[in-house]
Amino acid sequence: MSIRILPENEIKQAAASYTAPPLLFSSPKNLYQRRAARLRELAQDHPLADYLLFAAAIADAQLELLENMPIPQDPRLQALSGEQLANKPLDVKNWQRDPIWRKLLTALLEKLKPSANDQILTTIEWLEKAADSELEELADNILAQEFATISSDKAVFVWAALSLYWLQLVQQIPHNAKQESTENLHCCPVCNTAPTASLVHFGSQQGLRYLHCALCESEWNMVRSQCSNCGQNKELDYWSIDDYMAAIRSESCGSCKSYLKIMFQEKEPKVEVIADDLASLFLDMEMEEKGFMKSGLNPFIFPAE
Repeated sequence: MSIRILPENEIKQAAASYTAPPLLFSSPKNLYQRRAARLRELAQDHPLADYLLFAAAIADAQLELLENMPIPQDPRLQALSGEQLANKPLDVKNWQRDPIWRKLLTALLEKLKPSANDQILTTIEWLEKAADSELEELADNILAQEFATISSDKAVFVWAALSLYWLQLVQQIPHNAKQESTENLHCCPVCNTAPTASLVHFGSQQGLRYLHCALCESEWNMVRSQCSNCGQNKELDYWSIDDYMAAIRSESCGSCKSYLKIMFQEKEPKVEVIADDLASLFLDMEMEEKGFMKSGLNPFIFPAE
């Protein structure tokens, strides 16, 4: 295991000698507030303004549900052993979801329905009428990234509810970790989901790169100048579009023909990984034209059917 979460009995020992944290855990309320504000700022004069504002409305709804409809403590997390914590404790392939995620989805749809246009309303009404078994199947497929089996319009809502559920689960596990190697860092060490992009921090983590999980919103450290997908440090190139985009670049790998965006807080302090990745969609189009495949996942952009 490259990064493992420490059980309570190891946390004090680890705290005695400070090193840069291999894992950063999001502050949920602050995360949704920043995301919604950033999306609205980026929407100004943007060709995709309507969609950015729609994404902001989802972030607003997630925040409201976080505050007014928090999930209860899951007793299974209290019983996790040190070995279980060390091995991706909330792995989407193994974790049995609590049905409460469907209640979050229902509440999310209710909050978004009044302002929805006809197209979005059709999707919302389909999801509202869907049987529990259908919703669970959709969730299974989307978490397995089998996007050919789920339409992208439904995926956005289902993922938003699942992400809100997983983000709250993360708050219930120990918030300390130890990096044991630099291998197997292409997916989240907490839930085993692909990152959206990477962020080079300023402040106490000045100059350190962290990949941001698309599902549980955790961030994990990975050295720079190394492909976040295959780990190679050769044949790396960096691409941008204009001066603003200098704060957002694509790191491409000639070895595995993949790319992932890398963002720099020192160049744009207000950068927010999910929001800025969505707003820089035209950079994705450029990279695909150059023959590179995105190794990350944005919860507001899913592959078409």
